[in-house]
Formats: sequence, C-alpha cells, structure tokens
Amino acid sequence: MKKRWNKSLLVVFSTFLLCFQSCKDVTPTVQIKKRVLSKNGGVVSAHPEATKIGLDILKQGGNAIDAAIAVHFALSVCYPVAGNVGGGGFMMYRDEKGSLYALDFREKAPIASTENMYLDGQGEVIKGLSTEGVLAVGVPGAVKGMEEAFSKYSALKNWETLLQPSVELAKNGFPLTKKQAHNLNKNVDKFKRQNPQLESPFIPKRPYKEGDLFIQKELALTLETIKSEGAEAFYKGRLAEAFIADIQARGGILSMEDMHSYDAKWRDVISIPYKDFVIHSMPPPSSGGIVLAQLFNAVESHAFTSIHNMQDVQIMVEAEKRAYADRAHFMGDSDFVKIPIETLISKAYMKDRMKDFSFSGASPTEGIEHGTIESEETTHFSIVDQDGRAVSLTTTLNGGYGSKVIATGGYLLNNEMDDFSSKVGHPNLYGLVGAEANKIEPGKRMLSSMTPTIIEKNGALFLVIGTPGGSTIITSVFQASINVMEYKMDLEEAIQSCRFHHQWKPEEVFYEDGCFSDELIMGLTQKGYKTKSRSNIGRMEGILITEEGYELVADKRGDDHAMGY
Repeated sequence: MKKRWNKSLLVVFSTFLLCFQSCKDVTPTVQIKKRVLSKNGGVVSAHPEATKIGLDILKQGGNAIDAAIAVHFALSVCYPVAGNVGGGGFMMYRDEKGSLYALDFREKAPIASTENMYLDGQGEVIKGLSTEGVLAVGVPGAVKGMEEAFSKYSALKNWETLLQPSVELAKNGFPLTKKQAHNLNKNVDKFKRQNPQLESPFIPKRPYKEGDLFIQKELALTLETIKSEGAEAFYKGRLAEAFIADIQARGGILSMEDMHSYDAKWRDVISIPYKDFVIHSMPPPSSGGIVLAQLFNAVESHAFTSIHNMQDVQIMVEAEKRAYADRAHFMGDSDFVKIPIETLISKAYMKDRMKDFSFSGASPTEGIEHGTIESEETTHFSIVDQDGRAVSLTTTLNGGYGSKVIATGGYLLNNEMDDFSSKVGHPNLYGLVGAEANKIEPGKRMLSSMTPTIIEKNGALFLVIGTPGGSTIITSVFQASINVMEYKMDLEEAIQSCRFHHQWKPEEVFYEDGCFSDELIMGLTQKGYKTKSRSNIGRMEGILITEEGYELVADKRGDDHAMGY
C-alpha cells in the first residue's frame, strides 16, 4: 500500500513538473523595448526574437549584413504574417566608407503568366484571383537575395552560423504575442480554404492564445536544408522540386524554369539632396526612392512650423497627390519599361508640378494627372554595426500571410502578383492604380512601395529608417523623416507621432484615429479636402545617429523591439 501511495505521489509530482515546465516554456520572457540608447549600434525589428538573434550575430563579430541575413530568416519563423522564405524585398546598404548599395530581391511574374490572367471573358477583374491561392504567387526572391548579400559583404563568411538560430527557433518554437495569436486565429478559415486537409501550425485544432508556443517543424527542416546546401537547394534542388510539384498539382503556373532563372540584382541608388541632408533609397521596381525624392523636392522651400499646422499638412498632401499620380503612370520594372528617373527626381520637375497648388484650397484629384515629360502586410528592420555599416531592409509577402498558401516545406507564399496592374486603372489590394508600365509580363518584377532608406547629414550617417504599410510606406517614411529633419524631434517622438496619407486616388486624406484635431479637420474640410480616419499606419523601425551614440526606436503600433550593445 505504501509503495502504491509513493508511486502515486511520484506520478502526481512528475505531472506537476511537466505542467510547470510547459507553462514556463510558453511564458513570454522578452520584455519589449521601444527605445534604446546605444554606443555601438544595434537592431530594430518587428519581433523580439528576431531582434535578439540579430544582436547576437553583431556580438559575435558579424557586420550589419550578417545581422540582416540572420534577422530576415528569423522573421520568416517568428513573424510569418510578413517575414518570409516565400516572398521578397529590397535592401539598402551603406558600408563603413560611406558607399551606398541597393539590392533588389523582389519577386517575378512566372514565365507562364499573361497580361489578362486575372480577367474574365468580359474583361473584368475576377475578385480574389490575384490575392489568394496559387495563381497569386510570384517567384520568391528572399533566399536568393540573402545569399547575394552574404556572398558580397558578409564579415563572418559563415552561412550556417547565420541560419542556425532560425532553425532552432522554428524547431523549438516561440511564445505568441497577443497580437500574433489574434491574427493567426482570424486567418484560420482562409488557411483552410487554400490548404484543405493539410496539417499545419497555421491550422490549429483550437484557437491560439497569448503565450502558446508556435512550433514549425517542417519549416525547421526547410531552413536546415537551406543552411546546409545554400540557396541552390531552394531554387534548383530538392526543395524546389517538391515546391513546384505541389504548386502545379494545385493548379499553379510556377515552374522549375522560373526557379532556375530567378536572380537578385544590384541597382543604382536613388539619391536626392535636401538642405544639409542626402536621402538614399530604392530605385524601380520599387517606387519608393523616386516618390520620396519627389516629396522632398516639393516641400524643400516650405517653412515648416508644426506637425499640426494646416499649411504643413496641406503642402505634404498636395505633394503626395502629384507624386502618386506619377507613380501610377510612369513606374514599373525598369528592366521592362523606360522610366524617366532623372527627370522625375529633378527639383525643377516637382517645382513645376506644384505650380497649380494654392493654400487657399484643395487641388481636386480629377484635375491632377501625371506630369508631362518629353522624350499593409510587410515588415522592415534597421541595423547599424559598431563600425558604422548600416542596413535598411524591407521584405514582404504583400498581404497579411500572403496568398494563404502553405508550401511544401512549411513556409507561406506571397501574393505579389496583385501588385501588377491586373487591369489598367483597376485598384489593387491597397487601392493603388497602375498603367501600362506595370502590366503583367513574364519574368517582370511587380511595382512596389517598399522604401528602405538611409539618410546622411553633411556626409555622415544620420538616419536608418523604413516601415511596412503597403501604399502608406512612402508617406510614412517621408513624414517621420520630416519630423526629425524639420521639426527637430528625437527619433522616438518622430516615429510614435501620428501619421496621415494621400495616394492621389481615392480622393481622401487618411489619418490615424486621433491624429487630427477637430479644428484641423474642420479647416481642411472647408478648404475642400475629404478626410477619413483609419487604424494604425505602418510599423516603423529606425536608428538615429546622435552626438551620444545611437537612438534605436521600435514602433509602438506593434510588438516591434529595439536592442543595442
């Protein structure tokens, strides 16, 4: 009897220990920090786990590029709404000597794609075809992009070291934040619809709650293979073969030829002087650098007063209207269309574009066309290392969780095909319209709003910044930069301040809830502006170089986390 009693106690005690260990495993252990002051630099990203992994790489002697690669793969695990293996993006890099580089690892249209692939027999856009399911998927560029950055600029020269933390993170799991649990639960039906009969952590047997461990064993195996065999495995090896076989079995048009022919490209940086500063950002197929240059050129002669001043808001909105009209008409993949970049970013061009603007009233959108020239889910991170190298990198699946297609290999696939013009003048997921320059063509990269940006002041590194947010990305980077450069805010105030946005069409000034005072709204309305409140705009990550060192700031709008060393 005594032995049975002792055995029962042992079972109860063992069960308690297991429960205690399980509870311990799912309790978040990282306190999210929104602002950090640092002497040597650091990392700001959309998730604490990714930020920590990037900082660990810096502490091991890695440079900003090494940390960026590690953070990028980590986000594919711990921030699956936008972090990715199956997506793409853009990277700005400034080395220790001040040289600037722009890496394009944007997705491409499959070779079998056609201009009218999302239209019905009457020439109308078929709702949802370009946003969910296998036909929405562009050729992924993320893995090739990271390998390209590694081969040119890595200091550690150890690919395995950079990927191992992400392998472990996927294998062992991480505790979900409250926001992540909510978002995953909200999308379960969409995951089920695109992946019937599939067992996946994205299709749980019960709803997730804050603190639950999110374990992705299949993704861990994929990352282990990429770690051991490099990008070759993803684009030409067994991972590619399994991926393509699965996609084609589901009715997709991606092929092995698409994977074999994919390349990441180094592009010429868009650089624009603005007073004591030079703003460096991405060229096409990102529209970010050109539009950002136009916005700064349009307001350079304006005397800024206050973030809540009506004339300050007016001139920024009017600049945005004109720049986004140009975006819609002129911009696409510069490998396929001729874009008059030098003219678009010239100061004389935007001065002429702003001639018909008056502070007395709004310029009607219908009266604004492109200039005449002769001849929400994404993620961003910013990194600075102890030698002053800087990375500003924005990457995406496009919409939240992309196409909702879970690939063989456990990773989510993008829905970037929606960023093409499915039909001239037809708005995409973010309400942006496009023209012939951004029509679907085989092997073409779709136009993007991603705007990873590095700003210099008097020739020295000054600000590393970027954000997700679809069509609002460019205006958010613009406004936060103006906050620092014109309103003399510290970076925390600049990033956490309210944001507004205009993109030419629709005819509305969008502003974050509580951003505009009643007086400002009334004044804008009286001048003919249509205003509309909305939820959060963007999730910005920035690093400002100060006399004391580095100010690293993560956006309050998410679980974003800053760490320095």
